Amino acid sequence: MSLVPYGLARPFLFGLDAEAAHELTLGSIARLQDTPAQCLWAQRRVDDPVTLAGLRFPNRVGLAAGLDKNGRCIDGLGAMGFGFIEVGTVTPKGQPGNPKPRMFRLPQADALINRLGFNNEGLDVFLANVRRARSFRAAGGILGLNIGKNAATPIEQAVDDYLIGLDGVFPHADYVTVNISSPNTKNLRALQSDEALDALLGALVRRKAELVQRHGRQVPMFLKIAPDLDEAQIGVIAATLQRHGLDGVVATNTTIARDAVQGLPHADETGGLSGAPVREASNRVIRALRARLGPGFPIIGVGGVMSAADARAKREAGADLVQVYTGLIYRGPALVPEAAAALAAG
Repeated sequence: MSLVPYGLARPFLFGLDAEAAHELTLGSIARLQDTPAQCLWAQRRVDDPVTLAGLRFPNRVGLAAGLDKNGRCIDGLGAMGFGFIEVGTVTPKGQPGNPKPRMFRLPQADALINRLGFNNEGLDVFLANVRRARSFRAAGGILGLNIGKNAATPIEQAVDDYLIGLDGVFPHADYVTVNISSPNTKNLRALQSDEALDALLGALVRRKAELVQRHGRQVPMFLKIAPDLDEAQIGVIAATLQRHGLDGVVATNTTIARDAVQGLPHADETGGLSGAPVREASNRVIRALRARLGPGFPIIGVGGVMSAADARAKREAGADLVQVYTGLIYRGPALVPEAAAALAAG
């Protein structure tokens, strides 16, 4: 933070339960965004424009989905210097998510484990929040809206939830991300399999064509995938993305692997592991995707970006843009301009 260094706030926040600290921080940003108090964390945005999927991103560093599930802090988070913000995952109906406690810090590993389970207030509240956001987009920031399925919806009917989500967010998004890779909704990752993915993307692409005609605007659509994929699975996903003409891919979500954190407190908690331990798995998937998709296909790299060097490693692996989440929690807002400046320097 520019006036109150994050190093002073972090010990207090880390003294709280992880989810309580998360809610306190988001609640404060929501109340203070677009007021003079925003100067407490506002930072100059690094100017490094890049055009990808038909969108002009002010710089290559974005916020990953999951931090602001209800889209209530778009302007406040954007003031940290992000070139783009992705909010959600939103589901058609509001849902409480999994029982608490469901978020755990592993500070020895610069990591988090969460099993939140797409807790959010539903599509109507989400869209009202998105419509209220003004300053970030007025200054050229790009907004991605991330959609998922309700936990109570049978996996066989998942396509219906994604179509509802796409219908709702399409008029308000700069790009849409289809999240099929959270480990915290039962059977969700089964949608990454060959036939299921083909059916889902086919339905979404057909609906998108209708929405383009109805609204008179193009909105790129990305797919968010898991790091826990083997080479054959990555190959199938890459071929399916190209066959359906998707606009890009977000790689990756959290991991269910625990090799890097064995023996640490909370390491055996169920959920998705994020932060430094997922870095190499994410980079492996990005490299494999780039090799299969060629040089022109947009890839957003996310997973383990804790420093400027980590952001550069994502670019070297083949990502066009990078996103942060856990790094922001451990490092604070200073990570954003540091990473953006490193990427701008080449």
